[in-house]
Formats: sequence, structure tokens, C-alpha cells
Amino acid sequence: MDYLYSLYDALVSIHVPSDKARAVVDAMERDMGTTLATKQDLLLIRQEIENRSSLLSRDVDGLRKDMEKEFALMHKDMEALHLSMTLRLGSMLAVGVGVTVSVILSVLRLWL
Repeated sequence: MDYLYSLYDALVSIHVPSDKARAVVDAMERDMGTTLATKQDLLLIRQEIENRSSLLSRDVDGLRKDMEKEFALMHKDMEALHLSMTLRLGSMLAVGVGVTVSVILSVLRLWL
């Protein structure tokens, strides 16, 4: 606030009437009080940012844990699908070989 007194003194020294110099200083003080952040305002903002940051960190940690669980379930499902596909392919291969052998034997019987 010392700068406001300095401003007042400077205005008075250049022959601005005292009441007008006071009006300028008061207007400037009012304007600065409503538009500029104080140290207390900045501390409150810092605290709010830290609070939200910690909440965000907890949310991200929870999301990461949920994603890990989902990936583990997906991995199990993919292993089960892999086993199922292997069994199906093996079954189809066995049936295909069996049909091929049967056809070959049938053709050989017809020729013999």
C-alpha cells in the first residue's frame, strides 16, 4: 500500500488537487482489490489445485487397477479361446483325416 501513498504524493507534487489525487488513489485501490489476486488468493488456489491433483491421482490409480483387472480377465478369456480353437481345429483335422482314409479305402476296395 506504500505505492498508493507514493502515487498520491506524486499527484499532489504535480499540482493535482488533493481531493482529485485521493479519488485517483481510491479508484486504483478499489480496482486493484477486485482485479488482482492477493497472496491469500494464490495460496487458496494452490491448495485447491493440490486437492484436485490428489483426487485425480486417486482416480487414475483406481482406473489403472480396474484396467489391470480387465486385462487379466481378457487374458484368461483369450487363453480359453485359444484352447477351444485348438481343440476344434484338432477335431476337424481328425475328422478330415478319417474321411480321407475312408475315401481312399473305399476307392481301393472298388479297384480290388
